[in-house]
Amino acid sequence: GVILLLLDKLRKMKWEQMWRLTAERELMSMLSTSLADQDIFNAVIKQNPFLVYQLPCFWNVQLSDHTRSEQCYRDVSDLKVIHWNSPKKLRVKNKHVEFFRNLYLTFLEYDGNLLRRELFGCPSEADVNSENLSELDEDDLCYEFRRERFTVHRTHLYFLHYEYEPASDNTDVTLVAQLSMDRLQMLEAICKHWEGPISLALYLSDAEAQQFLRYAQGSEVLMSRHNVGYHIVYKEGQFYPVNLLRNVAMKHISTPYMFLSDIDFLPMYGLYEYLRKSVIQLDLANTKKALIVPAFETLRYRLSFPKSKAELLSMLDMGTLFTFRYHVWTKGHAPTNFAKWRTATTPYRVEWEADFEPYVVVRKDCPEYDRRFVGFGWNKVAHIMELDAQEYEFTVLPNAYMIHMPHAPSFDITKFRSNKQYRICLKTLKEEFQQDMSRHYGFAALKYLTAENNS
Repeated sequence: GVILLLLDKLRKMKWEQMWRLTAERELMSMLSTSLADQDIFNAVIKQNPFLVYQLPCFWNVQLSDHTRSEQCYRDVSDLKVIHWNSPKKLRVKNKHVEFFRNLYLTFLEYDGNLLRRELFGCPSEADVNSENLSELDEDDLCYEFRRERFTVHRTHLYFLHYEYEPASDNTDVTLVAQLSMDRLQMLEAICKHWEGPISLALYLSDAEAQQFLRYAQGSEVLMSRHNVGYHIVYKEGQFYPVNLLRNVAMKHISTPYMFLSDIDFLPMYGLYEYLRKSVIQLDLANTKKALIVPAFETLRYRLSFPKSKAELLSMLDMGTLFTFRYHVWTKGHAPTNFAKWRTATTPYRVEWEADFEPYVVVRKDCPEYDRRFVGFGWNKVAHIMELDAQEYEFTVLPNAYMIHMPHAPSFDITKFRSNKQYRICLKTLKEEFQQDMSRHYGFAALKYLTAENNS
């Protein structure tokens, strides 16, 4: 319902004592309440009717099959508040139902960020976010990049029903990824390849969130899975906050381990069970290890997915598959040592090298991604560098693989390629990150500067 409370008057009547006494007295006979605070309000009002000033019913028009809503008003212009708290209200019998429906859908897709703006001149204290922004130089050519790390995004955790109890043997692994609206088509395929829990951060506008809801509800595959956590981070600003999204997805896992993947990759069939066995075999619970899942790619939109390592190697030899980014960014995955992986039957250790950005399985207590990196470039590289600085061991799994599926270039990579200032700012942020690493990790972090200069 809708209640306007005149707090000054209620305090003079000792409201706090009044509701407590009523609640305690009623609970002796009722034992529990199904409507929580609403039941307490009702009980207090029943015993103290003088507290209530009744408003005309057009202040809260109830739409349902069991009310006479049309008797509350003559014209829609009379209405103050419509009680619309259920999707069933879309099917209610009322002569103005189409008007109500359009109003409801308009609010659903309304940009919620507008409600965060200071629309009226009310006095308010500056929050920490605005204080941080005030310290930035607005004339700095990289100002828009720098301000992104201080943006507080509206976030809706567990947008759809989630229910999962991790395996009792402490080997469970959650696949972690992030995406925007243009990658929704990957969700069903990933769910078919990975039967374990998944944590996804989706970067959407309010309108896109409603489109996603309809998409998910229309998918038998997605609706049959209750172990996928969908976390909506609402759009704000001009860059894709890739590392913030990763951190949101990482933070909301319930398993001891996580597989840090990307939405464009399909894991091999059976990878979930293989990783659970690997965390035991390699004693991940008691050692600082990052288990590398070798990454490959195809240029074909329709791929007969390899069901074994032998089949994958055959497709590599035929040119149907390639090692990931072999033609544009070899350094990103070169340390994985694909030549060794071809014949490996046991896990093997590799050393960190400049620009290394593998996809890894780690414990849930691993460091977060650095939020200064937004859009395209250096977002994973910086994270792997930090893992190395914290003395994580990189171990390649001999019988694991994932395959990157083709897609159109993202908006951010297009900006990176076409905008010189974008590339300059990324280089600046990279240098500042390396300086921060040196301050934090001391002499041991000097190797990152040396490696960068030599690469």
